[in-house]
Amino acid sequence: MKLFKKVADSFGGAIFLCLFVTFLVQIAARFGFNRPLPWTDELAVILYIWAILWAAAFMVPEKEQVVFDLIWNSASKATRRWMRIVGNAMIGGLALVAIPASWDYVHFMARESSPVLSISFQWVFLPFVLLLIALVFRSAWGIYGAIKGQGLDDQGISV
Repeated sequence: MKLFKKVADSFGGAIFLCLFVTFLVQIAARFGFNRPLPWTDELAVILYIWAILWAAAFMVPEKEQVVFDLIWNSASKATRRWMRIVGNAMIGGLALVAIPASWDYVHFMARESSPVLSISFQWVFLPFVLLLIALVFRSAWGIYGAIKGQGLDDQGISV
């Protein structure tokens, strides 16, 4: 599990680094040489989509998510257990139901490609399906942890 987390974090860091370098090239071309490059705009958008969805799926742990926890903090441990089970069942269940239709859409988008770089939109939108799969596994793990009584003393970040 630690190896997977390290690989996921490294890949996410590489995506962000590529986004940053693309952004610097874009700035230099546009403002330094007065010759904007169309491929940098397109690549930056694609990398941004990947960075956000990859981080949400594999890099940001549940404890670091921003939550509204007024009810959670005032509930007993037994109530918290049921809140965690029901919440994870709803999120994981919705993600599970959404996977087939989302995959169909992503697979359908294989026939379209980005205008400048000709990257198949299947590859552009693939991390959304990965996010849904990760949500299903995270939710199942959250239900398992709630049944075992883990994480019920956590204090979330109040908004």
